[in-house]
Amino acid sequence: MRLAMANATTVRLSTRPNPWVGSVVVAVNGDVFQGATSEPGGPHAEIHALRLADSAARGATLYVTLEPCAHTGRTPPCVDAIIEAGVQRVVVGIEDPDALVAGRGIARLHDVGIEVTSGVLADEVTDVTPYWRDDLVAFLLGCSFTFEWALLEAGIKLWHVDNGKNVAMWKTSIDTRRAGVFHGPMVVSMRPIPSAQLSKAVTASARFPNAHGAPVHIGDPAHLGIKDIAKPDWGDAQPFKPGDVPVFWACGVTPQAVALASKPPFMITHSPGHMFITDLPNSALAAF
Repeated sequence: MRLAMANATTVRLSTRPNPWVGSVVVAVNGDVFQGATSEPGGPHAEIHALRLADSAARGATLYVTLEPCAHTGRTPPCVDAIIEAGVQRVVVGIEDPDALVAGRGIARLHDVGIEVTSGVLADEVTDVTPYWRDDLVAFLLGCSFTFEWALLEAGIKLWHVDNGKNVAMWKTSIDTRRAGVFHGPMVVSMRPIPSAQLSKAVTASARFPNAHGAPVHIGDPAHLGIKDIAKPDWGDAQPFKPGDVPVFWACGVTPQAVALASKPPFMITHSPGHMFITDLPNSALAAF
């Protein structure tokens, strides 16, 4: 999917008013064929990739950043070409919000027995303005970066801060409480804390209940379903000194894990380590 995203960026200025889409066909033998949307009236991304693949598309997996179209516009429906090519599996970044598609492409592929996976990462951008819609609702969540200044003020050194790295984060085996259609595992961040400073770390972070607050777990990572403390799912591995104890806090990357589990048709979220900065001082958020 990341390769498909990269293909999409190569045509981002040439497809208007159509969306810029990238596609990749991965053949059974591992060969890769790539495509991107043409200028208006030309073939869509999937068609380019399928034509390059030719007979190798049979039994292949197709990755595409946007749901394939199921209607006739300037070009025939892409789903027809996918079916005719004999593709076995299709991985879709996001469902097309256009009322002419809006799930119909995915449904058509399902109907003929093609396996479809949707709701995966579709694009990484530095400006979400082109993606914004009037029906979207924004949420700002607390972040552990808020309480880290309190840890530093308490004399607790943080390796990732001193070394310009990102904090280590893991997806856990603990499920969050379901809220409507949203569900998924809790994500945690971890900081090695000297055993003599554990109480300071708990007290300092507990002052910020709206920025994750006190740790959710101290000690054995296996309690959270973490198999290897040296291999975080996101961020950078943190070295341990003698006497250090792993301390885990709830993490603002949890929405990403929830999105992957719940698969909403469309969702914009931050990249781990790249947060929204407010004009509120950290001290204003302290509960005590």
